[in-house]
Amino acid sequence: MSTSDAIRVEVTYAHTERQDVIPLTLPIGATLQQAIEASGLLAKYPEIDLAKSKLGIYSKLARLDTALRDLDRVEIYRPLIADPKEVRKQRAAAGKVMKKGGGPTEE
Repeated sequence: MSTSDAIRVEVTYAHTERQDVIPLTLPIGATLQQAIEASGLLAKYPEIDLAKSKLGIYSKLARLDTALRDLDRVEIYRPLIADPKEVRKQRAAAGKVMKKGGGPTEE
């Protein structure tokens, strides 16, 4: 495959301990799913389920059938452990109780 009929992409997966970044050369017209399958990450991390996992290209959500462009970065996202909205609510409630700053006020 010559460089004129190929694209270069990276497939990334951030595991809890480290991030895997797999550089690939694929034919023009390759899809997000083909890149992930070619990366070998599905065999390395059996917890990745393409039917359930959120996927993206440079932080923008994308579908498995999305055609890739040269230098795209394919990202496989892990499920969230906590709901970010709920965490913010809890932090805000704790901040109100602590009165932000925490120390006594001087007059």
